[in-house]
Amino acid sequence: MSGIKLLGTGSAVPSKVVTNDDLAKIVDTNDEWISTRTGIRSRRYCAEGESHTSLCLAAARQALERSGVKPEEVGVCIVATLTPDYLTPAAACLLQRELGLSEDTVCFDLNAACSGFVYALHTAECLLAAAPRKYGLVLGAEVLSRITDFSDRGTCVLFGDGVGAAVVEWRAGYPSLHAVLGCRGNDEVLYAPGVHSDRPSYIHMDGQPVFRFAVEAVPRCAREVLSKAGLGLEDVDRFVFHQANQRIIDFAVKKLGIDPAKCTGNIEHTGNTSAASVPLLLDELITGGELRSGQRALCVGFGGGLTWAGALLELA
Repeated sequence: MSGIKLLGTGSAVPSKVVTNDDLAKIVDTNDEWISTRTGIRSRRYCAEGESHTSLCLAAARQALERSGVKPEEVGVCIVATLTPDYLTPAAACLLQRELGLSEDTVCFDLNAACSGFVYALHTAECLLAAAPRKYGLVLGAEVLSRITDFSDRGTCVLFGDGVGAAVVEWRAGYPSLHAVLGCRGNDEVLYAPGVHSDRPSYIHMDGQPVFRFAVEAVPRCAREVLSKAGLGLEDVDRFVFHQANQRIIDFAVKKLGIDPAKCTGNIEHTGNTSAASVPLLLDELITGGELRSGQRALCVGFGGGLTWAGALLELA
């Protein structure tokens, strides 16, 4: 068997904190309405001088420092995102320049929306198997405030900005991620129009169909990963689910029959950060001492596409 282990994580969030009360000043809503339906009380937005690139750099540098991996040792760099600073060049290419990664480092962005970080982890695992250098730098990065419609109270209360980063190492003898990835193509219930569309490039979401999809996909994906790994729910130390909505997470916990204490989240102060949510939560759990060396985290992402992705990640 061969696969990857997690060596270190990093994170970066903007300085601007936006509370539910702040949003209530610009749209017809209030703190109770938002928090009871989503679990969110605040989120971060990029302020002047902050950008997707600056957050990526900060998170990546932190992850590299904590892992003890030098930039020139990285063989693959993938940024999971749907809100980069540029359509081209890729955010990963800017990281190559700013971090001093070798010019033969495989660098690209990946868009699988809220499943993106787990998609990127599995992609890195596959690429590192054939790469001359066995360290991968994987980020989930979003500045969703750029594509949020602040006249739509159903969506503007949900999203936040942030970046999470992870450094992984591939080795023969390391456990596989046992990744499960999937897609059910849909451009009606959750989408953001492209640059050639005649519609504004805001996030559009029909909440009820997305909720029904999520509460079915998360438990199914988690069980499929464990089935591939030949493990049970009791073998998982932490369940790291995409922080989309606290109701979705609570439903998944109940349906799986797991201890809620093994599935704590951070949505209360981050909001939904799409591809960044899983790595941001991983970083919080590790820095808070809730996830330690030798332990396993079952990561599950789900969202636009409609996509889902699960992987069993072990800490070195």
